[in-house]
Amino acid sequence: MENAVNHSGTVGLLGKAIEKFVRPDTFPIGIRVMKEGEVLPEKVKRPLRDLGSRFSICQAITMSRRYGWSLAMGSEDQSCPIAKVAFAYEDEVDFYSDGNLAHGMYAKTCEIGAETEKAVPKFSKAEAGTIVIAPLNRATFEPQIVVTYGNSAQVMRMVAASLYTTGGEITSHFSARADCADIIIRTMQTDKPQVILPCYGDRVFGQTHDHEMAFSFPYSGVLSFMEGLEGTHRGGVRYPVPSFLRYENQYPATYERLNDMFDDRSGD
Repeated sequence: MENAVNHSGTVGLLGKAIEKFVRPDTFPIGIRVMKEGEVLPEKVKRPLRDLGSRFSICQAITMSRRYGWSLAMGSEDQSCPIAKVAFAYEDEVDFYSDGNLAHGMYAKTCEIGAETEKAVPKFSKAEAGTIVIAPLNRATFEPQIVVTYGNSAQVMRMVAASLYTTGGEITSHFSARADCADIIIRTMQTDKPQVILPCYGDRVFGQTHDHEMAFSFPYSGVLSFMEGLEGTHRGGVRYPVPSFLRYENQYPATYERLNDMFDDRSGD
């Protein structure tokens, strides 16, 4: 119980820090992949059991970040065939690995499509489990991944925070599809933060807006990330980005002529 309390306090502090320094329009969320035998948190919705439908992972993420829901998605809750393969709920079959899903939509040929599918991060059977998603301010579990959607300036703000104690740069991968695998699988497997370009499916089915990007990072780095948010804020890296306004305007010639008249009159 003590560990649960400590964890809950840290997650709550993280949520408040993101809200204070990043100001996202939707809830920052925590994600955990729970293995067989782990007890799911109370009051989580199971899409098929509780809502009567199977969803894509991007739908569940949007429900959590916009509705404030906590959801748990197992193999029976998944509708997206790409996610079924990526998250090891189904074995990869030749029809998939040969590039048929990408061919004609994302790839000129099946051979090119096969390369596209190879690039999708994938769990092994040992890494697979039930995906639990919840807003940080309501999470009753310790997340493995933290994800926040925002505009490019807000994502830039989080990139700066994540590099505050390490320096260097962030490396991310973009393919215009299967961003759920980038958010969860790649971040877990690399144990490094990622800038996420929402994929086409996330925009169609998750209804992610055109201006939105996302940032994910491993929860193992939570303390340095919070330190980075505070430290960069003190250093002047802030959101909303402050505009430099200490300059004297230049006006149209007629405006300037009137100003000259005022100056001449004040000099009399």
